[in-house]
Amino acid sequence: LCSETLWEIAKAEVEKRRSHGSEGDGAEIGEKSVFFIGSKNGVILKLNIFKPSAFFQPKDIAHFWELGGGTSLLDLISIPITVDTLRTFSIVLVLDLSKPNDLWSTMENLLQATKSHVDKVIMKLGKTSSKASAEMRQRMWSVVQKDHPDRELIDPFPIPLVIIGSKYDIFQDFDPEKRKVICKTLRFVAHYYGASLMFTSKSEALLLKIRGVINQLAFGIDKSKSICVDQNKPLFITAGLDSLCQIGSPPVPDSDIGKLQAHSPMELWKKVYDKLFPPKSTGTLKAIQDPARDPQYAESEVDEMRVQKDQELEQYKRSSSKTWKQIELDS
Repeated sequence: LCSETLWEIAKAEVEKRRSHGSEGDGAEIGEKSVFFIGSKNGVILKLNIFKPSAFFQPKDIAHFWELGGGTSLLDLISIPITVDTLRTFSIVLVLDLSKPNDLWSTMENLLQATKSHVDKVIMKLGKTSSKASAEMRQRMWSVVQKDHPDRELIDPFPIPLVIIGSKYDIFQDFDPEKRKVICKTLRFVAHYYGASLMFTSKSEALLLKIRGVINQLAFGIDKSKSICVDQNKPLFITAGLDSLCQIGSPPVPDSDIGKLQAHSPMELWKKVYDKLFPPKSTGTLKAIQDPARDPQYAESEVDEMRVQKDQELEQYKRSSSKTWKQIELDS
């Protein structure tokens, strides 16, 4: 029997990587990170949906991160995604299909915050390794075939992205026209960002498909080539397999499209979506985003602990920021 402890094995692996000059190259190909973000109470894809099988190799390492609470914790997105981890990261955005009025704002805020941070990290990476930064930007386009007719019309997300619509069991009972708008809108957004799109529920058959997708992100298993674009069934579209031609124009009469003032296709789809599913007022959203600060729920002991934890979090973030700045100066 091997007498080495896990710590000794880990130390030996680090030394091995350093001796082979992999230091500064980021994590090896067998190490990946998957970051779940999404609607409040919508990130239900806990690790119990993930089941390793025969393909799992001892050298493979997967880090799973989850940011619950919808858009209330946007500033925490920056913590796990750093210069060192960026090239191993994938994003899984989980949206609650049962709450269409919250869907667009949640999706937009989370994607914009994540993309903004990733773009900044790529710029930092470029200062120390222009080659690595160029490879990152080149990899963005790998999800779309060079001869794809929409190649000049889309803007792939800077790191792999999967959009999952949860609670399909509730969504399937919606009015057909509402389902049509939601399906077409999410197909457009996913295609525009070069993302995969799929719907899921508590159904074991659907969860098995999601497990396959997570396995692909975490361990590099071959992507599924299956596709389902039927709005009467759970959508399942692997990145790069959809097209603007198949998606069609926004589901609104042609006479009304001209009345919508939009500066981009994304803004046009947003206006069409908001027309059918008006977003909640800003005041309501703010109240929902941080109910812990609502006076009606005040509890002195709990609130004191919350303040302490907030201070610890801010201290950690400042410490992390100083560390990365020091690393940049040293390099």
